[in-house]
Amino acid sequence: MSRKIPEKWSSSIKAVKAVQVAFDIDEKIQFEIRKQALEAGLSPSDQIRSILGLPTNRRPKRPRLTVSLSLQDYEILAAKYQLVAEQQLEIKRKLMDDLVQHVIDDE
Repeated sequence: MSRKIPEKWSSSIKAVKAVQVAFDIDEKIQFEIRKQALEAGLSPSDQIRSILGLPTNRRPKRPRLTVSLSLQDYEILAAKYQLVAEQQLEIKRKLMDDLVQHVIDDE
């Protein structure tokens, strides 16, 4: 007896069947591929696919930076910004201000 897959999951079937391949290559090569991807507006994975002649998912991506923050990180940042750790949205705003200021100062 086969189970019917819910419609909302049908688009995920291909992703589930994909196998991630990691490349353990020289750091300079990795850096260059990441740099090329950034310059082309691609993810490193899409850049690798492009280099290998494979199709890429060219749908527009929302440009964003990410960082994982633990509860301890929020406590440290809250102290830095004179907030409480539960004020995560306000901490995020302060972090964005710091990142923008960092780039301005670095120019």
